[in-house]
Amino acid sequence: MLKSVCVSALLCMAAVSGGALAAEKIKIGFPIPLTGEIPKVGESSKYAAELFREEINAKGGLQVGDKKYPLEFIYENNESKPDAAVNVTLKLITRDNVLAIIGPQSSRQAVPAGGVANNNETPMITPWSTNPEATKNRPWVFRAAFLDDFQAPVAANFAAKQFKAKKAAVFFEVSNDYSKGLADSFKGVWEKQHGKGSVVAFESHGPRDHNFSAQLTKIIAAKPDFIFLPENYNFVALIVPQARRLGYKGQFMGSDAWGSAELMKLCRSACRGLFFSTHYAAAGAQGATKEFIDKYNKKYGYVPDDVAALTWDAVALVTGAIQQVGALDNDTRKMRKAIRDNLATVKEFKGITGNMRFDEQGDPIKCAVIVEIDQKGDFTFKESVCP
Repeated sequence: MLKSVCVSALLCMAAVSGGALAAEKIKIGFPIPLTGEIPKVGESSKYAAELFREEINAKGGLQVGDKKYPLEFIYENNESKPDAAVNVTLKLITRDNVLAIIGPQSSRQAVPAGGVANNNETPMITPWSTNPEATKNRPWVFRAAFLDDFQAPVAANFAAKQFKAKKAAVFFEVSNDYSKGLADSFKGVWEKQHGKGSVVAFESHGPRDHNFSAQLTKIIAAKPDFIFLPENYNFVALIVPQARRLGYKGQFMGSDAWGSAELMKLCRSACRGLFFSTHYAAAGAQGATKEFIDKYNKKYGYVPDDVAALTWDAVALVTGAIQQVGALDNDTRKMRKAIRDNLATVKEFKGITGNMRFDEQGDPIKCAVIVEIDQKGDFTFKESVCP
């Protein structure tokens, strides 16, 4: 039983009794978006995973029982598409014979890929997906991020307090499970708190739209106190400047998909002074979190975003669960089952995005962070909100 997993310099490397069998490598699969709408998410995922793998392998491999085994990470491009995520996840499981899956990141890909992993009885952790459907009634699927059901009231409560808001507008991508799911959750929370009709505009767009003037004109005419924008960073960088050009001078409240390192390169000054809910704040970090940030920044030349940090935690959870098995076994099905069982019994995980444990659905119980984008474009800590 996995009582506790910790991350300091890397992992708790305590040996567990049991002899290793013939397996010589530990293979883990990553179905991530290296191209498509959100390639920076795939880059951050791969960079964080490679940093972890290189550090472990430089020490001779992952200690499992009385032996060390090299980590082999297999990266497959899900192209930011649901059908591609299904195909590459199935390939990793059935052809590459990986012990576990880390990813996909976006809920749009993680929800269908989670069905594949669960049906094939392969443990999967999605680092970044917050839609409840990714793990719901899927005992083989876990996540490292909090849920939209938690994030929605966090964003609503902060916006009401910070902006002294009574009326909200919501703008989202209708075909994105993450964006639509969080928009619906937020609307329900806001109207429960502020009354029916307090969401004065509820507008959507498609996945290939680039001109949002029609929807934004309706939103601005409704005179909201702020606009809730549960969007991936690439859409945020289009929508916010367009709203400003149309004369909107009010605030925006964002969500964790804003947290990419690419956001400020695309949005520039238009996004300064805005807020979003997320998983960690790099500015002012301490301890193991700062160690990770410094190593990542030194190697790749930029501060890691929440996707990178959550991927690191997901890799630490999976490798910790493998260590707790006590020995590698040639029987892949047996190994996958043992890893899943160890993940399900995590009592405490001290990760770089905070402390957490899993509930019965495989969802973490952990805190959220509100980040403010300062005038230099840095993501600075504003406050923490815990369950």
